[in-house]
Amino acid sequence: MTLPSTALERFTILDLTRVRSGPTAVRQLADWGANVIRVEMSDKADKGKLGGPRDGSDFQNLHRGKRSLSLNLKSEKGVEIFKKLAAKADVVVENFRPDVKTRLGIDYESLKEINPGLVYASISGFGQDGPYKERPGFDQIAQGMGGLMSITGAPGEGPMRVGIPIADLTAGIFCAQGILIALLEREVSGEGQWIQTSLLQAQTFMLDFQAARWLVDGEVPGQAGNNHPTTIPMGVFETSDGHMNIAGGGQVIWQRMCEALDLIDLVSDPDYAEPLDRSKNRDALNKILEQKTQEQTTKYWVEFLNERSVPCGEINSIDQAFENPQVKHLGIAQKINSTERGEIELVGQPIDMSRTPSKLTNPPPLLGEHSDEILADLGYSRAEIADFKAADVI
Repeated sequence: MTLPSTALERFTILDLTRVRSGPTAVRQLADWGANVIRVEMSDKADKGKLGGPRDGSDFQNLHRGKRSLSLNLKSEKGVEIFKKLAAKADVVVENFRPDVKTRLGIDYESLKEINPGLVYASISGFGQDGPYKERPGFDQIAQGMGGLMSITGAPGEGPMRVGIPIADLTAGIFCAQGILIALLEREVSGEGQWIQTSLLQAQTFMLDFQAARWLVDGEVPGQAGNNHPTTIPMGVFETSDGHMNIAGGGQVIWQRMCEALDLIDLVSDPDYAEPLDRSKNRDALNKILEQKTQEQTTKYWVEFLNERSVPCGEINSIDQAFENPQVKHLGIAQKINSTERGEIELVGQPIDMSRTPSKLTNPPPLLGEHSDEILADLGYSRAEIADFKAADVI
């Protein structure tokens, strides 16, 4: 395999994850060059078949850059092989329901005995303990329970989920961050540790300033639609051929925007002069601004206002977003040769590194594609590997 980066090449990761949050965490490590072994149940053993088809766009995007070992962890020999891998690994990542790993005998305490330096990372729906630990967790459930759906959407239209699995994705990213923190700490202590996060924790953390409005000020935020909850004016405005975003908050930008739109009288108007005034009269102010933006096209206003240092931008569909010249310049979409799909584009890492950049190089593996080489590296003979296959261990 060609490394996508040299940044994490010294670390070996055992990937037990499925669906989205866990694979997201591991993808963050694989894209920076970690040696990731995806430990998968065979088709015979995995009755649930969690996750989409291997040739699906979602699977291709989540599992690039890994090697695959098919291993039946419900068998005694399968667990023995896994423990042999764990004895040499740096990290294990799993997102089973909390009791599963203990039942299989591959929980942190069991693996710590054979590898005290192991960093063990767990993602669950609601946490490894507590009153909800046994509940199955899914992104939309976490969006609702974590408060996000109550502040998403237009006022009075009822709760609304956001268009991406944000609880899954952020739980995965926070898990990867925790793994990197633990690996750094291990350089001092020599010991690994158990990292835990959950969809509910991630989603609640992501409330950010909306959470602070409640925790600090006792204010319960509500739905604001396309308006920014606290910065005014900031939102979506209709143009002659579509819509656009304009951010005119703060006194300096507010005055600059009024000058650009030939609405300078608003600056001294007592209904709009100060932020609190604009907050009280948001709807009326938005109507005045929209009457102006409706006079020209989105393209005209985006160019005109940006030239005058008024923050604004078009509202793209997904295809338009990837055709945006700045997005193209940043190189976020990267080509890769998929075994199942041929040449495709996937979303690369959104971080630029001057010496150890990440560049997608390897597609997702076929199921068990690297089983023989991984087991051979552990010291198993060809005859033993053949016996494992015959016994449905791999």
